[in-house]
Amino acid sequence: MKNLSKHTFFSPLGFHLSGTVTEPATASEPAMTYKVAISFDRCKITSVTCGCGNKDIFYCAHVVALSLYRIRKPDQVKLRLPISETLFQMNRDQLQKFIQYLITAHHTEVLPTAQKLADEILSSNSEINQVHGAPDPTAGASIDDENCWHLDEEQVKEQVKLFLSQGGYYGSGKQLNSMFAKVREMLRMRDSNGARMLTLITEQFMADPRLTLWRQQGTSMTDKCRQLWDELGALWVCIILNPHCKLEEKSCWLLQLQKWSDLDVCPLEDGNYGHELPNITNALPQSANHSPDSLSRPRRTVFTRAIEGRELHWQDSHLQRIISSDLYTAPACQRESERLLFNSQGQPLWLEHVPTACARVDALRSHGYPKEALRLTAAIINTLRLQQQRQLEIYKHQKKELLQRGTTTITNLEGWVGHPLDPIGCLFLTLTEACRLNDDGYLEVSDMSESRTPVYQHVPVAAGCPNNSESYLSLALEVALMGMGQQRVMPEGLYAQDKVCRNEEQLLSRLQELQLDDELVQTLQKQCILLLEGGPFSGLGEVIHRESVPMHTFAKYLFSALLPHDPDLSYKLALRAMRLPVLENSTSTGDTSHPHHMVSVVPSRYPRWFTLGHLESQQCELASTMLTAAKGDTLRLRTILEAIQKHIHSSSLIFKLAQDAFKIATPTDSSTDSTLLNVALELGLQVMRMTLSTLNWRRREMVRWLVTCATEVGVRALVSILQSWYTLFTPTEATSIVAATAVSHTTILRLSLDYPQREELASCARTLALQCAMKDPQSCALSALTLCEKDHIAFEAAYQIAIDAAAGGMTHSQLFTIARYMELRGYPLRAFKLASLAMSHLNLAYNQDTHPAINDVLWACALSHSLGKNELAALIPLVVKSVHCATVLSDILRRCTVTAPGLAGIPGRRSSGKLMSTDKAPLRQLLDATINAYINTTHSRLTHISPRHYGEFIEFLSKARETFLLPQDGHLQFAQFIDNLKQIYKGKKKLMLLVRERFG
Repeated sequence: MKNLSKHTFFSPLGFHLSGTVTEPATASEPAMTYKVAISFDRCKITSVTCGCGNKDIFYCAHVVALSLYRIRKPDQVKLRLPISETLFQMNRDQLQKFIQYLITAHHTEVLPTAQKLADEILSSNSEINQVHGAPDPTAGASIDDENCWHLDEEQVKEQVKLFLSQGGYYGSGKQLNSMFAKVREMLRMRDSNGARMLTLITEQFMADPRLTLWRQQGTSMTDKCRQLWDELGALWVCIILNPHCKLEEKSCWLLQLQKWSDLDVCPLEDGNYGHELPNITNALPQSANHSPDSLSRPRRTVFTRAIEGRELHWQDSHLQRIISSDLYTAPACQRESERLLFNSQGQPLWLEHVPTACARVDALRSHGYPKEALRLTAAIINTLRLQQQRQLEIYKHQKKELLQRGTTTITNLEGWVGHPLDPIGCLFLTLTEACRLNDDGYLEVSDMSESRTPVYQHVPVAAGCPNNSESYLSLALEVALMGMGQQRVMPEGLYAQDKVCRNEEQLLSRLQELQLDDELVQTLQKQCILLLEGGPFSGLGEVIHRESVPMHTFAKYLFSALLPHDPDLSYKLALRAMRLPVLENSTSTGDTSHPHHMVSVVPSRYPRWFTLGHLESQQCELASTMLTAAKGDTLRLRTILEAIQKHIHSSSLIFKLAQDAFKIATPTDSSTDSTLLNVALELGLQVMRMTLSTLNWRRREMVRWLVTCATEVGVRALVSILQSWYTLFTPTEATSIVAATAVSHTTILRLSLDYPQREELASCARTLALQCAMKDPQSCALSALTLCEKDHIAFEAAYQIAIDAAAGGMTHSQLFTIARYMELRGYPLRAFKLASLAMSHLNLAYNQDTHPAINDVLWACALSHSLGKNELAALIPLVVKSVHCATVLSDILRRCTVTAPGLAGIPGRRSSGKLMSTDKAPLRQLLDATINAYINTTHSRLTHISPRHYGEFIEFLSKARETFLLPQDGHLQFAQFIDNLKQIYKGKKKLMLLVRERFG
């Protein structure tokens, strides 16, 4: 807390106030005393200095404390004449005494200056003697001099530069917006520093080094930065449109704006894309003879609209009467030229390009003319109403033709939502500010910058007819609905499209602050009906252009707001808004031959809608809102379902809707809503059909969810999806997920199925399994066998499908899997048959000793060995042909000699109990193949062997010796083999030395 000490000394001389301010001691800091000096002129502080060295654009607490002390306790601050008046009253001796005492008191500081001034005064030719009189810092300025509040320009520059250098981090964007708000506050107080401060801010923005970088790299600036530039441009429009701006001031600003605009780095209005908007001074054309090119300029920067403001003035007599009086109405006897200036009720109209007219309102509001702003706003709204009525009449004459064509044109040259001047937001704020209550229940004048939720009350409209019962609040709602319901073409470029979405969300958040009473509900109903009937002039009309901005977000607000008061109208409106023509119709772009304010749109089969994903999600949100509200209403749910199926084209969004509907239909704390549950199922089925032939990473999740949903609906739904599986699922999905889940124990318990129902489900699952196995045996044969286990005929059919497919495209891995399953089920001979087929599909090279199929080969050999000598004899030729890996072959050979064959216990067969000899068939063939494999592998390994693998190779030869020694003459054969190696590879001396050491 900063306080003035009781010992403070004041010296208010003329127009100069000085004093000392003591900051009391704290626990961590001692008391501090600061010298403060303030100059003032005509109720404005014109300069300040303080010993605290504060570096900020705002006054320090010590300056504020001194100022408040002077304001609150004027009797304790003695007033004095300016020092020049006091000196005038002194004689020569007094003057000399005064000067000598002053120099003595501050001799170290002023003595050099005093000597210099004395020398110049004594010199007749000095510059100081050429000027009459002398300066007095305590005297006021001349009446003709400019007087303005003190502004530390250097601090403004430094702070803006700092915030820009932080690039949007550390809350710098918020700080810059705060500075913009300060400019608006200055303008509203009619402080000339507003324009000065904005000039300083703009200079720093233009000096931002990132502008050059972005231009060189061809990249767009960040969204946060882009929004700051937009606000900068809008503020300059306000300043140029100041109704009481001096001509020379305006010329000076325009010159500076043009210089900035001409620089290459100056950001473009549309976010560095080529789409052009009309000139600020152009109203809607009155015929179709205007081409879009004649309404645009080659390069529009963020300052272009402000520069175009040079053409605008406030001298129009009709405009002056509108803003000057609440009682201005049409004269009793109107001249022909005046008839267009008033509506049928005699209320004044303002026929100007809407965003331009709204810019005037913003300028009035921003420069502290709230009543004038309200009067002009009322005239603009009356004009919009009249235009809306006339457009409705035009549409009624064209309705039949437009409905037959099924397409229309865009009637608005530029959209008001997302517009750089934010016309609708400007009108809405102007109107609601007039209705805002403060905490004490009184109307307050505010720029609505506070974060707390505002409270409004109805304030009667002052302007216009005496019997007018409208309120500014109802006008605010009406104009917001008009603007947001305007049919408009989607602008080009990511930034412009994103701005449309962002501005719409801002307007809706403000609308949601209004508490809808009876008067506002009536306004809402009336405007919604007009929007539905509005034809091509409304985004909610019956026919809209293919590239018209969708109304989903807006309609969601309208639906929720209207639902408690007029459900029929709310559903009609929301269902109308569900469409997204850009995805529904790619052939026609509309007719441009109508002579009613039409602008053609360049045909584009695939327009670049950068925000399409966001728009589709908003469409989905609208549908979800309707589904939630329609719970329990069969007819409405059916209508909403049809709208979803017709208009939503994204499978992932339809799946989300299906999930939403399922959650709403099956609450944990109350009974299930069967109608909504069926809607969820139908949406799920649509998703299945949409994604059946396309890759979707969520497909398995979708399939599992659908089975869950069908289970919740009931046994008939499960039977239905099982019977029509081929339109919904792949064979793999149908067998492994759908059928398997349908006949699971969990499903039976969940549905409390009786025996006939269980049998029906099982029968459907078996039929599905066989159909899937026929269509895709490689993927479905095993699942089919599993599903058909309990039905002999079906099981046999599934087995036959597997056998028939074995000769075709099935892999050894698939066949081995099915063979193992058959053994597990007690069909060893069938397992052997499938294993034999699998073996014929396999090829194991000499160096594939870690191949995943090795376990399958060992299992197949063990199976054939357990069945008997004949089965083993049948399999060994297949093994010899398919397996060339010596270690695998030797492992098979070892296993076959450990136990006697035929121990599987097949009925009608007996085992001899004798071990098999490697010297006789069938093992002799396997032994020879194993020895040959060792020989071939040895030569292959020696071709590219490195010294670090010598030890490993010697171990390999040791294993080979074990196999060589199995026959009676094995030792001779192995010795011969070693001798051959020594002869052939005698160059590998170190290796051969190791061979001799181990094997002789």
